[in-house]
Amino acid sequence: MKKCHVVYLVCTATMIGTGLGAAPAPAGRTTHVVHPGESIQKAVDAAVPGDTVLVTPGTYHESVTVSTPRLTLRGMGRTTVIRPSTKKAAEDDACAGGGNGICVFGTKDRNVKGVTVAGLTVTGFTRTGLLSAATDGLTVRNVTAVKNGVWGIAQERSVHGIFRGNTARDNGDAGIFLANTITAEEGAADTQGTEVAHNRVEGNRIGITVRRLRNLAVADNHVTGNCAGVFVVGDENKPKAGDLVVRDNHVVRNNRSCPKTERLPALQGSGIVLTGTEKVLVADNTVEGHSGKSPLSGGIVLFKSMVGVTGEKNEVNGNRLRDNAPADLVSTETGDAARSNTFEGNTCGTSKPAGMC
Repeated sequence: MKKCHVVYLVCTATMIGTGLGAAPAPAGRTTHVVHPGESIQKAVDAAVPGDTVLVTPGTYHESVTVSTPRLTLRGMGRTTVIRPSTKKAAEDDACAGGGNGICVFGTKDRNVKGVTVAGLTVTGFTRTGLLSAATDGLTVRNVTAVKNGVWGIAQERSVHGIFRGNTARDNGDAGIFLANTITAEEGAADTQGTEVAHNRVEGNRIGITVRRLRNLAVADNHVTGNCAGVFVVGDENKPKAGDLVVRDNHVVRNNRSCPKTERLPALQGSGIVLTGTEKVLVADNTVEGHSGKSPLSGGIVLFKSMVGVTGEKNEVNGNRLRDNAPADLVSTETGDAARSNTFEGNTCGTSKPAGMC
């Protein structure tokens, strides 16, 4: 038995060897096949770098921690379902003990590299469906994260991530949540090209949240039926959040009503919101049908952050907006900050202040 010390979110995760039957795979790699009634965690613990854990259709009541580099955890579609265990979590099981479903964790000193999680459903966890920290090159593909208490899919302190083709629906906070760090106050981190693309995000408090990060793309996602669609969030820490791209997304009718929190006012009718950011390119998005009375309501909204940090040198270009209230384009910035932001080539009917369409 060995322990992997995880410092960002947890203490330790136990790794237990198993004699679970396995099938050979190409290039000397092994595929460990898990059937209903068997333990996914035991298969993961038996795997070595490069192996695949293939989980067959069925419902599995457990949390799963992955700390093995280049491991693939793959289901066989939405009918491979992971739900919370009815048993009390062990004291050293940080994933289950924290209310999370699948956890991909590196350590304080080393990111876990090249893990893939694909083709399964994770649902009903009190905190997060799929949570990752200290990863390099994590791929999350065709995962359905539904009805989890806080986030559907969440990541912190990681680089080179790929989140593609997932569905995040009816989660308590963000469907997809990316941050520099979840708990500490720090400047924005460079994600080194993380990509959030071709996901369907609906029925959450916020569809996609990018908090205190730089150098990533949010592209070609379908975001609908949330209280707010896409949030890019900065604050007073340095470096500032920004230097990223939000483009080619379909952001439509995010008009659910959500009460205020410690961090944000009540939300309703927000399409794409930038708050306290710099050098964000918002381009070629379709943003339609938003309406609300929140300070953050509108189609594309540039909003001075809750701690008074201005948004500067952001570019809002070539977007298609209609039927958003109080306006298609909204900016609360003033003075030099307002003058540094540009609005060009957008198709829209209304703006606040006037003159940005």
